Amino acid sequence: MRNFIILPTLAVVALSLVACGTTSSDRAVAGAVLGAAAGQAIGYDTSSTVGGAIIGGVAGAVTGN
Repeated sequence: MRNFIILPTLAVVALSLVACGTTSSDRAVAGAVLGAAAGQAIGYDTSSTVGGAIIGGVAGAVTGN
Protein backbone atom coordinates (compact mmCIF):
# COMPACT_ATOMS: atom_id res chain seq x y z
CA MET A 1 0.00 0.00 0.00
CA ARG A 2 2.89 2.31 0.75
CA ASN A 3 4.24 2.03 -2.82
CA PHE A 4 0.75 2.74 -4.15
CA ILE A 5 1.03 6.26 -2.71
CA ILE A 6 4.76 6.90 -3.04
CA LEU A 7 5.34 5.86 -6.65
CA PRO A 8 2.78 8.12 -8.35
CA THR A 9 3.82 11.03 -6.16
CA LEU A 10 7.48 10.43 -6.97
CA ALA A 11 6.70 10.25 -10.69
CA VAL A 12 4.85 13.58 -10.67
CA VAL A 13 7.57 15.33 -8.70
CA ALA A 14 10.34 13.86 -10.86
CA LEU A 15 8.70 14.86 -14.14
CA SER A 16 8.02 18.37 -12.94
CA LEU A 17 11.62 18.83 -11.77
CA VAL A 18 13.11 17.31 -14.91
CA ALA A 19 11.23 19.81 -17.06
CA CYS A 20 12.85 22.76 -15.21
CA GLY A 21 16.12 22.65 -17.13
CA THR A 22 16.73 25.23 -19.83
CA THR A 23 18.66 22.99 -22.19
CA SER A 24 18.33 19.36 -23.16
CA SER A 25 21.53 18.48 -21.30
CA ASP A 26 20.28 20.22 -18.12
CA ARG A 27 17.10 18.17 -18.25
CA ALA A 28 19.08 14.97 -18.95
CA VAL A 29 21.29 15.50 -15.89
CA ALA A 30 18.32 16.31 -13.66
CA GLY A 31 16.48 13.26 -15.00
CA ALA A 32 19.45 10.99 -14.40
CA VAL A 33 19.84 12.18 -10.80
CA LEU A 34 16.15 11.85 -10.03
CA GLY A 35 15.94 8.53 -11.85
CA ALA A 36 18.85 7.14 -9.87
CA ALA A 37 17.24 8.24 -6.61
CA ALA A 38 13.91 6.72 -7.62
CA GLY A 39 15.56 3.48 -8.75
CA GLN A 40 17.38 3.14 -5.45
CA ALA A 41 14.23 3.92 -3.47
CA ILE A 42 12.18 1.37 -5.38
CA GLY A 43 14.69 -1.44 -5.97
CA TYR A 44 17.18 -1.08 -3.11
CA ASP A 45 20.08 -2.25 -5.28
CA THR A 46 22.69 -1.01 -7.73
CA SER A 47 21.05 -2.33 -10.88
CA SER A 48 17.85 -0.47 -10.05
CA THR A 49 19.84 2.71 -9.45
CA VAL A 50 21.63 2.43 -12.80
CA GLY A 51 18.41 1.57 -14.62
CA GLY A 52 16.63 4.52 -13.03
CA ALA A 53 19.47 6.86 -14.01
CA ILE A 54 19.34 5.71 -17.62
CA ILE A 55 15.58 5.98 -17.87
CA GLY A 56 15.55 9.33 -16.09
CA GLY A 57 18.32 10.73 -18.28
CA VAL A 58 16.55 9.75 -21.46
CA ALA A 59 13.21 11.05 -20.19
CA GLY A 60 14.81 14.32 -19.17
CA ALA A 61 16.55 14.76 -22.50
CA VAL A 62 13.36 14.35 -24.53
CA THR A 63 11.12 16.36 -22.20
CA GLY A 64 10.37 19.77 -23.63
CA ASN A 65 11.62 19.10 -27.16
